[in-house]
Amino acid sequence: MAWRALATTFGLALWGAAANAQISRVEPPNWWLGFSDSSLQLLVYGEGVGHLDAAVEAPGVTLREVQRTANRNYLFLHLEITAEAKAGEFRIRFVGDDTSYDVGYHLVDRGDPGRTRGFSSADAIYLVTPDRFANGIPGNDAVAGLGDIVDRAAPLARHGGDLRGIAERLDYIAGLGFTAIWLNPVLENAMPEHSYHGYSTTDFYRVDPRFGTNDELAALAAAARQRGLGLIMDVIVNHCGLHHWWMADLPSPDWINQWPNHVNTNHAKTLSLDPYGAAIDRREFIDGWFVPTMPDLNQNNPLLAQYLIQNAIWWIERLGLAGVRMDTYPYAGKQFMAEWTRRVMAEFPNFNVVGEEWTANPLIAAYWQAGTKHDGYRSWLPSVMDFPLQIALAPALKDAEAWNTGLITLYESLANDVLYPNPHNLLIFADNHDTTRVFTQLRDEGLFELSMAYLATMRGIPQIYYGTEILMTDGGDHGTIRSDFPGGWPGDAADALTGHGLSAAALRAQDLVAKLFNWRKEAPTIHRGGLTHFLPRDGVYVYFRYLEEGDGRNENLVMVVLNKNAADYTLDLARFREILDGPFAAVDVIRGGRFDLAEAIELQPRSALILKLERRPQ
Repeated sequence: MAWRALATTFGLALWGAAANAQISRVEPPNWWLGFSDSSLQLLVYGEGVGHLDAAVEAPGVTLREVQRTANRNYLFLHLEITAEAKAGEFRIRFVGDDTSYDVGYHLVDRGDPGRTRGFSSADAIYLVTPDRFANGIPGNDAVAGLGDIVDRAAPLARHGGDLRGIAERLDYIAGLGFTAIWLNPVLENAMPEHSYHGYSTTDFYRVDPRFGTNDELAALAAAARQRGLGLIMDVIVNHCGLHHWWMADLPSPDWINQWPNHVNTNHAKTLSLDPYGAAIDRREFIDGWFVPTMPDLNQNNPLLAQYLIQNAIWWIERLGLAGVRMDTYPYAGKQFMAEWTRRVMAEFPNFNVVGEEWTANPLIAAYWQAGTKHDGYRSWLPSVMDFPLQIALAPALKDAEAWNTGLITLYESLANDVLYPNPHNLLIFADNHDTTRVFTQLRDEGLFELSMAYLATMRGIPQIYYGTEILMTDGGDHGTIRSDFPGGWPGDAADALTGHGLSAAALRAQDLVAKLFNWRKEAPTIHRGGLTHFLPRDGVYVYFRYLEEGDGRNENLVMVVLNKNAADYTLDLARFREILDGPFAAVDVIRGGRFDLAEAIELQPRSALILKLERRPQ
């Protein structure tokens, strides 16, 4: 028969006679061949489609089940994609009492597995809030049908940053020594206000057009890879935005967690592992909403659970991601998050996922890392954000030294590493898009140097927030924490790329970050080496990183000295002879000086020494 194309919506080609039921969405919009899980669930949406039957005739593709919900504007098709399936388009036939038409659906060969290499402790991550970084295309600032217009004078309004602006600054990011970029969410947020941050998704398969397009995001990922930068995507499965397209026509009442009256989550993180927690408290933690504008998704609905898992797999393969940062990891429920992570890691074995668990309690943070065994729960999450260390860092540097304050708190926090199956795979940071900027906390160039040196040399995966390298500060609220990056907009008084208009202190900080992380990029001792640290004394903290070969430490030794004193300090080296067990010379990574580690070294006020040690002949 002769097929007649009727419409193309969201990439869908429809053939056949005009129908009473019209399909407006099929999600995922395409799929790939060669996944280890051969099942594929398609969400089909359109007026009256739930009254239709469906059939597929294609080599290697079997329609296992057609599932309906209480809302007859939805069909869920469960397909099997076998090894016999071929790349290209196949057709799904929809048939009703007075209608019959086909929808074209595409299968695609998977890309090079190397595109989805995960980030590791060999990487350093640069975190960007896209709306606040750079406006590459002013013409996409306002889009018909989307509110929340640009107003750079309003801290919580959109400011116009986009994917093009980031792409134009990839060389700058790579030049600072970073090897990966984490973007705060870039999917559509069609919310009437405060949508700039991206955490109120209204379409899980569409980049917000004020940032760009799906193709432009894929092009950004490819351009980043060419510069040695992996792209990390911020993913949210706990909630969506109140104006998500399905909120006006839910597939079923249990698609979201509903309450007789609005209930906020209680944010009680201990409930994930508390053996004494009450059931109602657990329910409020998992099923309560963050805010009234963020409906809490019900991952106990198996159709929604599969939808969210497939969505992550789709973006990872589509973009060739280096990793995922999972927002609010425990809030979606621990059994679902275990299955989500297991499925992702099964399809991308060399991948990495870091979960956000915002807590000062390392026992709670460690609970989520794969390999932890406390109550029989099995997690598949490779990496966790080390909030306990972040929370300790700035106070340790600025508080007065005493038996229980100052550097001792930073030292003692590392003892908590016994709780983590893999401390090297923790994400370490001084600030991010949700916390007070580190220079706002420290207000001192010397202490800032100590914080950057610590992140560059400590176990784990360092993450630096955009603008930290030029001492950006904030006013204590989210809008100013996420201030515009200088030079990202025409007419800016300062430009971080050229240095024009930056203070002398900002230029020194930028140079420091570039030195540290370009050196770190080629420092395997830091990437995978062991750690020995010594009790801080008199405001000085000393630790060593080393690689081991055979029966002991080889020459790959790095000595880190953090001096928080406001005066010079003479450091006697006799205490460190268990590591400095012979004559050593050393090169200062930051300032380039040379030291003979015979008896003592002189430390400058509020400064860091990172010494690459060289054993001298006896």
